[in-house]
Amino acid sequence: MTSFRMQRINKQMQREISLLLELRVKNETAKHAVITEVDCSRDLENARVYFTTVDPSIRDDVKKSLDSAAGALRTMLGRQLGLRQTPALSFHVDTSEEYGRMMDRLLDSLKTDEPDEPEERDDEKEDYPESEE
Repeated sequence: MTSFRMQRINKQMQREISLLLELRVKNETAKHAVITEVDCSRDLENARVYFTTVDPSIRDDVKKSLDSAAGALRTMLGRQLGLRQTPALSFHVDTSEEYGRMMDRLLDSLKTDEPDEPEERDDEKEDYPESEE
């Protein structure tokens, strides 16, 4: 489980990388990335940055652009965050949204034989004889 400090660092890095991509990076292809999550190692040596794009067909080009801008992003990120050590950035495509959609389609395709509300059948009713006292 990630500590509270690491969660804060991950969220702050996600915000800063998104802002840097939007405002400071000149590569237009890299600006198509939507940063979904950052996962730093405990020693702040490495950070896995997960991204997605609106258009799935350009993900490979966006990944190449982000990989080429990783050094500059790390430098700008180090100035913004003020950490003792700025992690090396590695970019990875986030496929969780497609996986979720696939699971939704799979669950929607399943058909159940049982109706939503169970019907009460006559043979399930229990008749208790009245006891004579």
